Amino acid sequence: MISIEIHRNFPLKSLNTFGIEAKAEELVIVRSLAALHQLIQLKRSPIQVLGGGSNILFTGDLPGLTIKNEIDGIEVFIENKHDALIKVGGGVVWHDLVLWAVEQGFGGIENLSLIPGTVGAAPIQNIGAYGVELKDVFHSLEAYDLNTGESSVFHHSDCHFGYRDSVFKQELKGRFCIANVYLQLQKIPKINTAYGDIQRTLEGWDIKKPSIRDVSNAVIHIRQSKLPDPAVIGNAGSFFKNPELESVDFQRFSEKFPDAPNYSQPDGRVKVPAGWLIEKAGWKGKRFGDAGCHIKQALVLVNYGTAKGEEILALAKKIQASVLEQFGITLTPEVNVW
Repeated sequence: MISIEIHRNFPLKSLNTFGIEAKAEELVIVRSLAALHQLIQLKRSPIQVLGGGSNILFTGDLPGLTIKNEIDGIEVFIENKHDALIKVGGGVVWHDLVLWAVEQGFGGIENLSLIPGTVGAAPIQNIGAYGVELKDVFHSLEAYDLNTGESSVFHHSDCHFGYRDSVFKQELKGRFCIANVYLQLQKIPKINTAYGDIQRTLEGWDIKKPSIRDVSNAVIHIRQSKLPDPAVIGNAGSFFKNPELESVDFQRFSEKFPDAPNYSQPDGRVKVPAGWLIEKAGWKGKRFGDAGCHIKQALVLVNYGTAKGEEILALAKKIQASVLEQFGITLTPEVNVW
């Protein structure tokens, strides 16, 4: 029998990158599968799982039991000449995993450097950046049903990955705690520098044949130059998804706004940067008390100090209404609102 310490009325300000004041009625830090299984058997209700707190906006205190997933461990599970299947604990910090993979010479996730959060949250969000998404390297995961305590394995097709989306944000939302994630990484890396400013950054460093370490360093540099540090200003990174328009809708949009940046997608839709829409709508740098739209990146909503989650959410809704009125486009939050 494992000893489980239950913290009551636990302050969550340090456990969310927005820095929102909130409390968990009960909180337990879980570092092993045995502890997780035993905890679920306590039959608390409701139960929610907290990872790195980097993609969450608290709008009030959390009732019931909050599980803080800190299941650790990175290991090479299976490998051959070309690939390595790695097993990673759900509580591992995502960027720590990226640095480990780069050190091992395993390619596939270097473009996802410096994304905040934990490995267990990565499949839920299908995290992505600079031309790469989690689904591109995902193999499978092990998860525990928070209602029954039973374990399940989810393979790639089971997860229904979409743009910053998965089955765990839809029909299975709040049902599972992801204990371990398996990723298929390349032992002969395929370098991807085509997206964003990576190639330009590497050229500025006079790097003509980049390694995965070079790509990782470039992504870190770009992200640090564009996005505010949550340790300095509370934020959860991009608050909204970049909208994807059907071709006919984009045609009408582009006739009115021919200067709008856009990116054609494999399925025929066209992606328009949400940051551009928000900035053109006049929100960039706007501040309402301690809730605001970042002065350098309109896609990032920030907490300048003591903003409540409800204030951040109210600002987000005003931005959505404004963009819809001016452009006829509905912005969908990327951040999970609790």
